Amino acid sequence: MKLWAFALCLLAACGSAHAATTVWQPAAGNTQIPIWPGAAPGAQSVPGPEKEMRGAVTNVTRPTMTVYAPKGKNTGAAVMVFPGGGFQILAMDLEGTEICDWLTSQGITCVLLKYRVPSVPYVWQCDCRPHNYQISLPSLQDAQRTMRLVRHHAAEWHIDPHKVGVIGFSAGGYLVAEISTNFKRRLYAPVDAADQESARPDFAMPIYPGHLAVDNDSKLNPNVPVSRETPPTFLVQAEDDNVDGVQQSLVYFTALKKAGVPTEMHLYAHGGHAFGLRPTSNPITHWPALAETWMSTIGMIPAASQRGIGE
Repeated sequence: MKLWAFALCLLAACGSAHAATTVWQPAAGNTQIPIWPGAAPGAQSVPGPEKEMRGAVTNVTRPTMTVYAPKGKNTGAAVMVFPGGGFQILAMDLEGTEICDWLTSQGITCVLLKYRVPSVPYVWQCDCRPHNYQISLPSLQDAQRTMRLVRHHAAEWHIDPHKVGVIGFSAGGYLVAEISTNFKRRLYAPVDAADQESARPDFAMPIYPGHLAVDNDSKLNPNVPVSRETPPTFLVQAEDDNVDGVQQSLVYFTALKKAGVPTEMHLYAHGGHAFGLRPTSNPITHWPALAETWMSTIGMIPAASQRGIGE
């Protein structure tokens, strides 16, 4: 699918009742927190000022996180959310705030990251991806910094610093794999005490990820060096995904299993791409319940009955 066509489809999927072209803001009562005290490292040019349209945002040069407190009983777990959008835009509602609504309803603190876009591997000057499998450096810097900030503020935000996971969609799924495998790489100079914290997620959920399968989808992208230290991982993808094919999850799953990483994968016949949480008639629409059970089985959250859910 051509890049511009995919972007238009994603904008339509994220559609809201209005088409504002302002800087994205969370709902009332929630505040964006800049993740860098000054300019982000390695700042690059973008086509114009930050703008939002139909739930998607682009031209992000000042990355932020928005922390959503859990509803009901706090499990102590937290999940950082990486929206997708091909490193060109961010689907801030479909793959952002809607994900936080789900997570907080399960007693999980949600940290929504508005990371820098457009950025590599997408190049806005040519509307192309000449190096489609390279590390998305600005985005990964933002993800590492946010993980460290969450742990640094864990006591203040009532989070267990040993139960901080990540979830991402499409390009955001690739970012999940990047932070899961490159957490020891120091990608920026420390700026404060928070940067003494670990950037390794305690668990990871790449949902319909991209950029992972190379060599005609037969091998794993070498820029995501899976090891036995890669966190437990939960994968979901549809076999009829024509944007990021099912082989993306398959090659990652194979590498994880070879390294001895606890992994659970769910593949569905139908679902396409960018299905998020919005209900459909396809069985794939029930993947969040499977993710909740998985988080419970690996000890990140209590079972549903202990959370007072489904009683």
